[in-house]
Amino acid sequence: MTTGQTEKVLSAESGPGTLDAPGPLESVIAGQVKRHRVGAGMSAAELAARTGLSKAMISKIESANTSCSLTTLHRLAQGLNIPVTALFQGADTEREATLTRAGEGSVTVRSGTRHGHEYRSLGELKRRARAIEPSLVTLTSASDVFPQFQHAGTEFIYMLEGRMVYGHGSYEYDLGPGDSLVFEGEGPHGPLRLVELPIRFLAVAAP
Repeated sequence: MTTGQTEKVLSAESGPGTLDAPGPLESVIAGQVKRHRVGAGMSAAELAARTGLSKAMISKIESANTSCSLTTLHRLAQGLNIPVTALFQGADTEREATLTRAGEGSVTVRSGTRHGHEYRSLGELKRRARAIEPSLVTLTSASDVFPQFQHAGTEFIYMLEGRMVYGHGSYEYDLGPGDSLVFEGEGPHGPLRLVELPIRFLAVAAP
């Protein structure tokens, strides 16, 4: 490719192209450019002067009627004094979420648990399996001895109802409603004494 050909390609890529209909990415960029410009108290003419683009082009960008090249995005970011990535915020908003209604959620069985110990799963993300494991734990029987658990990662528990003595390693913690505890899962842990029944607490494990 000759130097002249190279200059023509760069010239073609440096300018935005007019769209028949705005796409989702163009709409996001349009909104971000206008939001940052207005937030900086800057007129379209001022932004045009800072970026070397025409006022008409700024108008097209903010109305999502044009597709910006990388060069144009770089100019806009410099003119607005923001990182280029700020122009794409909101472009990738589809994220997984799981809703578990009150009283719903599958009841899981943990090794060593017996009747009177219920672990109700509060949801999980399929694309990030085992990222966190939230459970609602209900203890309704003081006759069963609760086993000690050990697992990789960390765990957080938050007391909702009742009172118990919770063990972690060689330490014991008297927990009542509103109390919380964060600990390393590798240490043996679990309720040692069930003081006031029923007991309910939120347990969130991050393996």
